Amino acid sequence: MTENGTRSSALKRQIWSASFGESPIIGTAIHDGHILRDDLVTNIALSEKERLYEEDPFTGEMVGGLTNRIVGHRSRFEIDLNRAKDAAIYLTPEQSWGLKVWHERPADAAISASLSLHDDYYAMLAAFLDRIEHRYGRFILLDVHSYNHRREGADGPAAPQEKAPDINIGTISMDRDRWAFAVDAVMEHFASANIGGRKLDVRENIAFQGRGEQTRFVHERYPETGCAVAIEFKKIFMDEWTGEPDRRVIADLRRTMIDLEALLERLLRERQ
Repeated sequence: MTENGTRSSALKRQIWSASFGESPIIGTAIHDGHILRDDLVTNIALSEKERLYEEDPFTGEMVGGLTNRIVGHRSRFEIDLNRAKDAAIYLTPEQSWGLKVWHERPADAAISASLSLHDDYYAMLAAFLDRIEHRYGRFILLDVHSYNHRREGADGPAAPQEKAPDINIGTISMDRDRWAFAVDAVMEHFASANIGGRKLDVRENIAFQGRGEQTRFVHERYPETGCAVAIEFKKIFMDEWTGEPDRRVIADLRRTMIDLEALLERLLRERQ
């Protein structure tokens, strides 16, 4: 096998990648992945394009400049790490935006193999965050996702702006008063940034409320020391139907995330 072939094989076997360093801020992009396990490929009823539409491409790049980061490499159609374990595999259309995901229900062994990844991820995340909590006392996790706003088709109308902010900050599972200094800073930071040549509409708990499994896990396990802010970027950084990225917007969002890390580090230091 060639060197490139070996590298491609290794990448296909990756489930997530994690970088750990000297910061109490963590960025995650757990829906960035598109890879499917080999035993699932022939059974999935969706095309790659259909899968990509519901995934969060380029979010890994947005958190890629942060010191601590976790990026998922498997498709959410294999295992959705942001849902509770009993709902983490899309077995019915009601669980997956009306989509028929499988030609046939996956075998029990395939389901078990996927669910084991859910266990592995949260065991890894606990160990990762335990060490950061031990070192810094408190931490802030930026749980980055994206969402579609042109679901009526490539030529159809976009979702009304009042219901679809450019950036939706989800906070429903946290102690909002305890972490107001961080949440307010996140919102002000994004609202003041220049993204793609303009200011963005940043609001809280509009299109999404931050009810995902990862934020719930953080706030349940670290009720006084851990803050998880769900950040949903509307897909203004790409054409959600063709998958074509807007590299300028992606670069601006990545830069803004890097600047946010420094801001949140300072705020945590001031409150020690």
